[in-house]
Formats: sequence, C-alpha cells, structure tokens
Amino acid sequence: MSAISHSRGHAIYFDGKAWRYLDNNNLLQNEERPCFRCGKYPTPEGYDACLEYVKGMKSACCGHGITKELQKKDLIK
Repeated sequence: MSAISHSRGHAIYFDGKAWRYLDNNNLLQNEERPCFRCGKYPTPEGYDACLEYVKGMKSACCGHGITKELQKKDLIK
C-alpha cells in the first residue's frame, strides 16, 4: 500500500522508495511545481508564497486549494 499526500496542492504518493506526483509519476525531488491555488513558487527562503513568513511559526499551510467536503452523519432517526 502506498502513502498518499499533497505537495503544494498536487497529489503525490510514496512508491516505497521515493515520493512521486500522482498525475505523471515524476519524482517530487526532480520537479518543482508552483502552488496549485495561487500559481506561485516558494519564496527564495523556501516559504510558501501564499503565506510567506509567519512570525513564530515553524511551519504552516494554506491548503493550496485542497478542499474536502465534510460529511455529516444523520443523527436524527
């Protein structure tokens, strides 16, 4: 079973040895992609362009356009 995640909003998977883009199987380390949502590449310092520097934060994520619909369970019977 492969692990699945996202990199700047692009779907990626772990093939057992390396992370790859789901849409073309290219290695994540060999293909730099911009943010799926804003279309910008990281800043020279490596921050996500959507957020840039956030004081006091080690890491943060804007979601890069990834949305998941929340599913509500019908509690009323």
